[in-house]
Amino acid sequence: MGRVAIVTGGTRGIGEAICKRLQRQGHTVIANYAGNDDKARAFTEATGIPARKWDVGDHEACIAGCAAVEAEFGPVDIVVNNAGITRDGTMHKMSFDDWNDVMRVNLGGCFNMAKATFPGMRERGWGRIVNIGSINGQAGQYGQVNYAAAKSGIHGFTKALAQEGAKFGVTVNAIAPGYIDTDMVAAVPPAVLEKIVAKIPVGRLGMAEEIARGVAFLTSENGGFVTGSTMSINGGQHMY
Repeated sequence: MGRVAIVTGGTRGIGEAICKRLQRQGHTVIANYAGNDDKARAFTEATGIPARKWDVGDHEACIAGCAAVEAEFGPVDIVVNNAGITRDGTMHKMSFDDWNDVMRVNLGGCFNMAKATFPGMRERGWGRIVNIGSINGQAGQYGQVNYAAAKSGIHGFTKALAQEGAKFGVTVNAIAPGYIDTDMVAAVPPAVLEKIVAKIPVGRLGMAEEIARGVAFLTSENGGFVTGSTMSINGGQHMY
């Protein structure tokens, strides 16, 4: 059965792979994005998936954006909170804005999107929310106190909201990717990336499609007995 799905940060990297996978599953997919209009246009031209622009860190923008999607496409039954940013730096160099921007988008975006869509899912008796966390939210990472805190917060947010949704047929889960072959990871200096890969038992970076497959299961009819869970897809780098 096809449903309406919103994937935040959906026009690039992991988000793009998730959108394409959900589309192949028969869902009506809408990709949210924040800034790159050219990339969003190219994404829609290549996939046929509509892209809608709003800042997930802006509460009112999420409410309005989701309402507009529902008016155009129908009730939103699937939300994948994938949008995220980095503002890396050690504590003595990190500004409050660096901290606040990451918390506002990465963690606040999960709250904002759930606030906009969870009530409808609850009323209809069916819903799937998947929050994209990170291995660095589980294990921590030098120079990422903001990112690690936000991603760790996502895991706690997931478990708490799952308890609210369970009896109404709404599941809430998280996926914690390891190091995936995306533009964000490609920006890591080669010498550093080589050391990272050396610590991954399977001996390679993950692929965005591997994260998308996990999302496909968690958002499916077959995923109804899985809630409050964090699926670690990291090649064995961190066994949590």
